[in-house]
This record gives sequence, structure tokens and C-alpha cells, in this order.
Amino acid sequence: MRLNTIWSSMGAMSCGSLITYLTLRHFDGQPSSAFSSGGAGGDSIHEVGSKDFGAWLHEWDQPKPAPQNVAQRDETSALRHIILVRHGEYTKSSNGSHLTDLGRLQAERTGRRLREMDVAWDHVVASTMPRAQETAMIILKELNFDPLKMKRCTLLPEGTPYPGDPPQKRSVRSIEMSYQRDGPRIEAAFRRYFFRATPEQDHDSHLLIVGHANVIRYLILRALQLPPAAWTRLNLNHGSITWLTVWPNGYVTLRCLGDSGFMPVSELTNRRPTPAPALAEVNSKRK
Repeated sequence: MRLNTIWSSMGAMSCGSLITYLTLRHFDGQPSSAFSSGGAGGDSIHEVGSKDFGAWLHEWDQPKPAPQNVAQRDETSALRHIILVRHGEYTKSSNGSHLTDLGRLQAERTGRRLREMDVAWDHVVASTMPRAQETAMIILKELNFDPLKMKRCTLLPEGTPYPGDPPQKRSVRSIEMSYQRDGPRIEAAFRRYFFRATPEQDHDSHLLIVGHANVIRYLILRALQLPPAAWTRLNLNHGSITWLTVWPNGYVTLRCLGDSGFMPVSELTNRRPTPAPALAEVNSKRK
């Protein structure tokens, strides 16, 4: 049994798939520690955490129906596609956080990639933070989408969505305070945008959300009913594209995670550029 566990783990890691790895651990009967630290998250988060992996909560986005009405509920055949894009590279200054030249180029490439998908965008939503707004406007230009139709959402700004496992490199108190401030807001964003199509929806829909790495990573794990504490184990490049599909029966599938293969390697970034003085100091220590 132990040998099978090691072999399965190696196979999952070689594929680079966190989801596959967690699933294999479940089938080997190994408990996950992602919820062992607890937390003050919403009821739905702990409901997911109380189940074994693989025990999909079918009514995750629905009010609990009366037993006699379960079989009578109408169901659509439409899919809801939710595409999540991280903003481009940015810098912080006294004027706020704004895209760098490279960040604007990344946004252009992302916009072109989305245009190549050749889909009709039903809705576009962006975080209210400047770097997300600037990224969204560049993308909309590439998509020929009316900027006046884009919605600016106050639930989507960056923050600490959940106490991470492994934890961030900050004090426990700082993480807890940030989580108490940001967690309920980001969870509200999940509940606002993630749900199956209603019976009235007669065609597949495409929702584009332009936001931030922490928020996107949390939304991915919540949608897949995986431990939200694992968001610190994922990495997303600037301008990367994540695609989730919500099926009529409530199942959610991940079509791509943090896709940035449409950019040249020389343009890939995932952190803010190091300020010039700090970079000079690092170089001097290397000599």
C-alpha cells in the first residue's frame, strides 16, 4: 500500500497537477490537513471541508430544496463558462498601483488570446483596483467590447481570502486580521459569480473576470470544492488565463489553469519588479 502511495504521488507531481495529487491522496485514504487549522470562514467553506474529497456537494449553489421537489426541479442544458484573468505586471507608487510597460504588453497579448477564442462575451467584470482596471481596458480594446458595459466590482480587489497552508511569510496576527477583513468579501464574490445556469438560460454564456492572484486562486479551489487553504500552493503569471465551466447538473470542471503559453518566455512574470535601489543592493551582495 505504501509503495502504491509513493508511486501515485510521483505520477501526480510529474503531471504538475495539484488537483490530481490531492485526489490520489484521497483514494489512498490519507487525510488532508488543509482544514486542520480551522478558521472563521463561511458555512459553505466548512461544509466542503467536512466532506471527504470526492464527495461532491451537488447543491453547492442552491438553497436546500424540499425532498419532494428535488426530482421536479427544471434543468437547463446551458453551460456557464467563467474565464479569470490576472492583471499585468505593475508597480506601486504614491499614485497607486499601475501597470508597467511590460504589464501593458502582457494585457495586449492576453486580449489577443481571448479574441482568438472567438466567443461572444456576455459580461465582463473587473476589480476596482487600478492595475486590474488598466488591464481590463486594454483587453476590451482587443476584444472590441464596449467599455461602458464592463462592471466594476468592489468584491474583487486583492486581499487575503483564507489562512493559507502553508502560511504566508507574515505574522499569524497579521494574517488573521487580513483574513477577517478580506475573507467575507472574497467569499461573497464567489457566491455572486459562481452558480449553474438557471432554467431560463437558453445558451452557453461566457463571463470574463479581470482580477488578482490571491482572489483567483481562492475562487478556483472553492469552485472545485478543494480546500481553500491550499491557495498558497498555486502560482499565476501576470496576464494568465484560467477557465472554469459550470455544468447544468452543478459539476465544475477546470479547462485550464493560469495559461500563459501564448506569451514569449522573456515576457513571463508573476511578481512585481524589484525596485532599482533594492536590486542594486542584491547585486552588490553577490559580488
